[in-house]
Formats: sequence, C-alpha cells, structure tokens
Amino acid sequence: MWQDLRSRQLFGHRLKRQHPIGNYFVDFVCLESNLVVELDGGQHLESSEYNAARAAYLGNRGFSIVRPWNNQVLNEMDGVKESILLALNSVAKETKPSP
Repeated sequence: MWQDLRSRQLFGHRLKRQHPIGNYFVDFVCLESNLVVELDGGQHLESSEYNAARAAYLGNRGFSIVRPWNNQVLNEMDGVKESILLALNSVAKETKPSP
C-alpha cells in the first residue's frame, strides 16, 4: 500500500507512514488534512478497547480515520485509494473557510 501512497502519488496529498501521534503510531497520516488511515485485520478485533481509546484520542485532536481492511488493500486497492481520496476531499471542504 505504501508504494501507492508515498511521494504525493494520491493526487498531491502527502501521507506519512508509521507516524507518531501522542503515544500512538498510526499506519498512515496526512497531516495537512488531519486524516489517519489505519489498516484493519484480525488482530484489531481482539483489541477493541484499545482501538476505541485510540480512536477517541485521535478524534479529540481533530483527526478523521479511514479504516480499510487488509484484504481490501490486497484485492481492491483502487477502491481503497478512492475511499481515502474521498475522505481527504471531504476533510478539505470542511476546513476550507467560506468566502
């Protein structure tokens, strides 16, 4: 997935990999848009309390989160990139000041 997201390959948006936010490391983050991308798999089902606390922490700091499943990344990468781009554009519209 990193090959598809690095070096502003997602329509000019810069995403960082394994980036620290507070005490947490997120899979990917676009700091300009406050968007976190977290890959979900079986290991995440076992730690729902931790994930809820982490999501609350990130949300309280203004981050939105997109959570594609690992199998989607492997089998439907174009759809995953589209959902990330939609989220980035949505966040950009929300934070853009009105004239």
